[in-house]
Amino acid sequence: MTNPSVLPLPESTYQLLLDAARTWPGAVATQWIPDPSDHTRCLSWTYAELAGTVTRIANALTALGVRRHDAVTLSGVNTSMLYAATLAAQAVGIAAPVNPALGGERIAELLRRTQSRILVAAGPELDRQLWQRLLAVAREVGMTAVLVLRPDGVTSEAPPLPTDPDMVVAYLDDVMADQPVDRLVGAQPPAARDLAAFVHTGGTTGSPKVAAQTHANQLVCGQAIAQSLGLTADESILGGLPLFHVNALLVTGIAPMFGGQRVVWPSPSGYRDPALYARFWQIVEHYQIVAMSAVPTVYSALTRVPIDADIGSLRIPIVGASPLPASVREAFAAHTGRRLLEGYGLTEATCASTFTPPGEERIGSVGRPLAHQQVKVVRMDDDGSWVDCAPDEVGLLMISGPVVFAGYVIDPKLDGPRVSRDDVVRDGWLNTGDLGRRDADGFVYLTGRAKDLIIRGGHNIDPRVIEEALLAHPAVVAAAAVARPDQHAGEVPVAYVVPADPDRFDEVELTAWAATAIDEPAARPKHIYPITAIPTTEVGKYHKPTLVADAAVRAIADALASGGLAARGIEVVHEHNRLVVTVAGVDPDHLADAVAGFALTVRAAS
Repeated sequence: MTNPSVLPLPESTYQLLLDAARTWPGAVATQWIPDPSDHTRCLSWTYAELAGTVTRIANALTALGVRRHDAVTLSGVNTSMLYAATLAAQAVGIAAPVNPALGGERIAELLRRTQSRILVAAGPELDRQLWQRLLAVAREVGMTAVLVLRPDGVTSEAPPLPTDPDMVVAYLDDVMADQPVDRLVGAQPPAARDLAAFVHTGGTTGSPKVAAQTHANQLVCGQAIAQSLGLTADESILGGLPLFHVNALLVTGIAPMFGGQRVVWPSPSGYRDPALYARFWQIVEHYQIVAMSAVPTVYSALTRVPIDADIGSLRIPIVGASPLPASVREAFAAHTGRRLLEGYGLTEATCASTFTPPGEERIGSVGRPLAHQQVKVVRMDDDGSWVDCAPDEVGLLMISGPVVFAGYVIDPKLDGPRVSRDDVVRDGWLNTGDLGRRDADGFVYLTGRAKDLIIRGGHNIDPRVIEEALLAHPAVVAAAAVARPDQHAGEVPVAYVVPADPDRFDEVELTAWAATAIDEPAARPKHIYPITAIPTTEVGKYHKPTLVADAAVRAIADALASGGLAARGIEVVHEHNRLVVTVAGVDPDHLADAVAGFALTVRAAS
């Protein structure tokens, strides 16, 4: 066994891969399951094969004009070649993964922001609608090449691709076929300080931010993750998150190279594939999964999947990305006999910043800081200065160390991108925007997002207080609390719940029960709305902006109705982190009177 904590830190993620290929050339690095219903059939790559494939793709990118400061955009479902192409892009340029669920306008904006000219895209066999959207965007922004991905293990003839006089459109397999496998041609390996990835941190509402990470950022974080997991070279990890997300890239893409682990990718759609859950426990047994990383919604779903296999290998189920409800923690432990191990991180700190090793679980804690990172809690004084908080005092979480990102891409230039972290990093400390506390032993506890706080008449309300209370009711399967605009209190709390039995939902009864379950009167929800599912992102995190927008529409509609008015339509958009409501079919003067007092922009449709 090689201890990942004592491996020397290489100069780049590409060098890390080469080192792993020399250390474990014949060991399986990755396994890709095209169809979870046929879970024993997979495509396997050894570390030597992975390194060779990455090198060939990197050489193909260089031949297409990619240089060190050039971004390569990658978008698609999880496949072996998408993973290899991401590593290859970091070897000769900058990888810029994009959420395939984004609309064409958002993807085009990201391409312009990063000045990417090469696109690696899911082809028509993987997702025809996505392929058509990506091809249209590539033409719109003037890409020079679109490299097309095929499904893993496919043996049929590839469908013909459209010809385009202004750009190369070709299968990645064909473009890389004749490239050298043993060396980079025409490119020097990257240095630790070079940019490795552009990772967008949003984009479903408003303009997405693009966070720039260096090779050093990823290597330090990856090594710390490997050290904290402590796996041996013959153990396996499940990779079910999408490759555009830093957790997938770092926890299941880069960290395993430090210890020679095997990563099993259970479906192109990962945890979002409904077919996966029917075979989930069988996959754990067949591939002897030791560790996995997922969000609370995944573990909640797994509590309802009967265990039909031997899951004795699974000992490190990691949960993060969003707060873990107590009900999910308890249900998973009762169902599987395993305790969820909480962690915490964010893209601006590369990926993971805290972790809970087995045996160190503390209810409500996300663990202690990983190696090479410092975490502290501060409060903001009136003059804008930061004052360190005492143990167990709630404040803003701050992170420092070599994992703090290079900055947001703010102004691409001809000789490379320009990045800045002025707004979020001060004296080396990253303002996470998260609220939390540290106890005397150094364990970190999250208490919410600063931007998610509900401020009712100047009273700060943590939405988790509402959500935890509602989840304790047997009639509630899922819950999310948000702020609804209010003309008198500024904001009031409302909740959206998924009823266990939609036909028997009773808002009056549940509201009355919440009044007894929530001690804080101001935190008791003004309304409780039933919905079929809480909106989620591609990785399964609750997407509260959708609910915030709905709550704003309801507030404006109720205000209009109180004034005897009815709108033909109400639309909500996010502009510069503020809600803007457009109302159609109401006279502007009458509208202004009806919505007076709301702390949001309301305007009549022109």
